[in-house]
Amino acid sequence: MATDHIRYDVLARDALRGVLRRVLTDAAEHGLPGEHHFFITFLSTAEGVKLSPRLLAQYPEEMTVILQHQFWDLTVTEDRFEVGLSFGGIAERLVVPFNSIKSFFDPSVQFGLQFEPSDAAADAPAASLPAVAAPSSTASALTVPAPPPENKDEPAKPGEGAEVVRLDRFRKK
Repeated sequence: MATDHIRYDVLARDALRGVLRRVLTDAAEHGLPGEHHFFITFLSTAEGVKLSPRLLAQYPEEMTVILQHQFWDLTVTEDRFEVGLSFGGIAERLVVPFNSIKSFFDPSVQFGLQFEPSDAAADAPAASLPAVAAPSSTASALTVPAPPPENKDEPAKPGEGAEVVRLDRFRKK
């Protein structure tokens, strides 16, 4: 097998993270349009993640946040986003580096991005990660939106019909 000196897997992963960065930047500048809202799952112990000790104790491995109606001060930089959220009536400020994110999903349009654990965990302390076999590739996966339902009176259910396409499926072996 030929060596990939270009590192297409890294380029694709970075491009997909660029999509996430752009979407969050637009939301920070203009708010969320229409019914759009975001589920973002990240490793809570990855390098650069900032959570209160209370949240870290509650979510010691990973955490999913929802950006919909009640968030404030969303700030996006090249390598991370910061946001204010309320947890149990207590305001918290979270800092989430893009390389700690495992998945992003917008259920209003059935669009999602999923990053392999090895991508998101690259900077996380090894002791905090569960012992699992390393995946054969570090390529990201893209969730392709499902086609609209035949019956327009019946809304599509979240997760129904979406297909995860592995980018390494297109690589020469």
